[in-house]
Amino acid sequence: MSMKDKLNQTNSEALYNEALELIPGAILGIRRPYNFVPGEYPIFIDRGAGGRIWDVDGNEYIDLLCSYGPIILGHREKEIDDAVAAQTAKGFCFNLAQPLQNELAKAVRRLIPSAESSIFVKTGSDATTAAVRIARGYTDRKVILRCGYHGWHEWCVEVKGGIPEKLYEDVYPFKYNDVDSLAALVEKHRDDLAGIIVTPVGHPLAYPVVEPEPGFLEACRDLAHGAGAVVIFDEIRTGFRVSLGGAQARYGVTPDLSVFGKAMGNGYPISAVVGKKEVMAVVEGKVFISSTFFPNSLEMVAALKTIEILERENALDVLWERGTKLLADLGHVTQKAGFPVEITGIPVMPYVFFPKDDQGKYKARRTLFHTFAIRAGVFMQPYHHSYIAVRHTDEELAKVVQVFEDGLAYVGKVIP
Repeated sequence: MSMKDKLNQTNSEALYNEALELIPGAILGIRRPYNFVPGEYPIFIDRGAGGRIWDVDGNEYIDLLCSYGPIILGHREKEIDDAVAAQTAKGFCFNLAQPLQNELAKAVRRLIPSAESSIFVKTGSDATTAAVRIARGYTDRKVILRCGYHGWHEWCVEVKGGIPEKLYEDVYPFKYNDVDSLAALVEKHRDDLAGIIVTPVGHPLAYPVVEPEPGFLEACRDLAHGAGAVVIFDEIRTGFRVSLGGAQARYGVTPDLSVFGKAMGNGYPISAVVGKKEVMAVVEGKVFISSTFFPNSLEMVAALKTIEILERENALDVLWERGTKLLADLGHVTQKAGFPVEITGIPVMPYVFFPKDDQGKYKARRTLFHTFAIRAGVFMQPYHHSYIAVRHTDEELAKVVQVFEDGLAYVGKVIP
């Protein structure tokens, strides 16, 4: 199969040029064009439905990025949107909480092993930062050991511009699945260690997406407890996707604190910090966490309805079944490529990975492959794992496999 012609991006480019005069960089963060393939990917999206999106030039794509993970069911999920619309008739932004807070807390406690107590915030960065503050408040210590991407706040952001060193000097990274590196850090900071925060399933910023090796999550917990610290699971990506109870339920390791978000509300902005009552109790007075919009109820309605649908449809079991087939099919395709390329990750979060080669061709191959894919109507990001949604159809996933096969074959011919 030959590569299709370059997509028309006239409207996207015009909006981008306009935005450059209005907004620093035109668009915030990882949505800027250089994080994709500049000149090939759309910059502005018009609408979505189910497992597909359309850009402002009318190009249609199978959405394998799912808004970086929040879309677990599909875009424009009518039952959720209708429930949210109905709540607006009662109002949703007040000085005081609405009863929905208690309903959601009970649902979360029923599903998540660590959720004896919970608080609801808006974003993943809100949740991880609140969890770190709670850990420090509970232990009266400062040091945090971290593994994974935890958001944009001062203590964890990868780009340090504008941030005084003292705001992150007590935070130390360790390697995923490397118990020895973690144990060495724990020993070094034992007397002032507040917590260990880890993303349970590896993230592709530093390595291919991989599952925890046997004993790794247990070691994170046990090393933390042995030093009088707490262990935090960052389940912003894995929560309500790996299982309804998160990675902690799937892998059988219960942390002291954990954070959930993204898929929790199928796109509506809500996240949660959950944990043992004893640890969470510091929020009653010792640790301050508050925001004008944290109690808003529209997102809580969305989360409750998302959970209801996921349970009613046995959706995550179905998603794992279909994702397992997809991962196997893509793995078979990559094995025939004739050059280094791998499908890594877990069935609900696959990642196409181009490892470094002796001749340094991996970057050009990666760029060419993603150019082929976007022109064929498959929307991914070169440096981020993909997601599948419940509303992706078998036909759409079969097309993804075909585009992978054709795209890798094309890359092999052009860059052998």
